[in-house]
Amino acid sequence: MFDLDPIKRRLDSYHERGLRLFTTSSFQTHSLPLLHILSRLSPGIPVFFLNTGYHFPETLAFKDQVVRQLGLNLVELRSEIPKIHQKDAQGRLLFASDPDYCCQLNKVRPMEQALLTHDVWVNGVRADQSDTRKRFHEEEPAKHGVTRYHPMLAWTSRMVHEYRKAHGLPANPLEEKGYLSIGCEPCTKKFTLDGRDGRWFGMNKTECGLNTDLVEK
Repeated sequence: MFDLDPIKRRLDSYHERGLRLFTTSSFQTHSLPLLHILSRLSPGIPVFFLNTGYHFPETLAFKDQVVRQLGLNLVELRSEIPKIHQKDAQGRLLFASDPDYCCQLNKVRPMEQALLTHDVWVNGVRADQSDTRKRFHEEEPAKHGVTRYHPMLAWTSRMVHEYRKAHGLPANPLEEKGYLSIGCEPCTKKFTLDGRDGRWFGMNKTECGLNTDLVEK
């Protein structure tokens, strides 16, 4: 069911050309298969975690657990702008008044610095996650001459579940508490029976910018 040979061949090709690879992870449950695959096929690859300062404590503890279990080379990225300066003219924190700008400061700009020193971003987006991601190809150009490689693009949520089950991979503990899409704590809501779940509820926003602003138009 899980033919990893195409992924191995692609990664080997990048390595043979001397390209500098990295991946990113939010340490949600669906992130685990890619991290597991890379820990086997490309051990030592940098795993960038965007520490926004707003993550759930459970996510941070889960991150540490997974890093130990898989032996990951974790690199944390943070905004250069202190939280005390991330406020609007009325003194409100940006996640409440301007979440797009908040994501720019805490995710997009720090990630751009990683792009400047690498060649290939191994990114775990799946086509079944959103209309934006459905339009991606297996390879996409990103900013600063970087190539985005999407090895999980054709995977489904069922495949993710089956892979985790086959390899005994854990789940983010917040899932059991009703969180199906986990990001920063102020912008993440639990699943409810009326369908109100996920992040940025009530806002005209579905992406943090990593998969839109950092894709070459």
